[in-house]
Amino acid sequence: MRTKSIDRKAILATTVILAFALADRAVAWLLGSEPLIPAFAGDGGSVGLLVWAFGHCDGVDGPVVTLARKALDSGNVNVVLPWVRKDDEVEIRRAFEHAVSVRKLGPQAKMLADHHFFETLVRVHRAGEGAPYTGLKPAGRDLGPAIPAADRALEDGSVEKVTSLLTEAIRQGVHKHFHAATSRRKFDVNDVTAGREYVEAYVPYIHYIERLWQDATGAAHGHHAESAEHAVHEH
Repeated sequence: MRTKSIDRKAILATTVILAFALADRAVAWLLGSEPLIPAFAGDGGSVGLLVWAFGHCDGVDGPVVTLARKALDSGNVNVVLPWVRKDDEVEIRRAFEHAVSVRKLGPQAKMLADHHFFETLVRVHRAGEGAPYTGLKPAGRDLGPAIPAADRALEDGSVEKVTSLLTEAIRQGVHKHFHAATSRRKFDVNDVTAGREYVEAYVPYIHYIERLWQDATGAAHGHHAESAEHAVHEH
């Protein structure tokens, strides 16, 4: 009887894994994308999970997935609910309950259940930000200096290193765009090529300054692209 019980669990776990894989391939086929589970054979029958590199909260070592692991291990979905909109709570609760049930069926089922919950949570979180979702990203990818500094600031309770980092980056960026524009500003009015070269430097300069100002103040004046005629005649 015990053997039959174990066999039933094994069969059920295998069925769940196959169901995940088939659903994964069906979604990939409909969306014209690569499946998350590329193969069952070729390496002793183990299942590989494909992850791509992009975005902070998309990472398997990012804050969303890190908290998702804690939620699943503790059985408390409230750990991750702050990361989704209230309107999306039902979907996340349902995905969480499903994952908690399936992960009890065995190691492979647990791996797939966890991954499916991570995918669902990150996708819903990204949608709440109005951002696209392109899959989970691998751990240890290069995020540049700003994001790690911002996270460390929260842990240290001091933002001074972040402001210094941003101030220097902004200073360099402004000088770069400014010099590109000012070096091309004086040109013969009959030299149309030179005029266009100036505009090609002027527009990025103005937009760079505008974006910095909007991000810093929350302002949105909607400058948009300047036409060549306006840029040449006004400046």
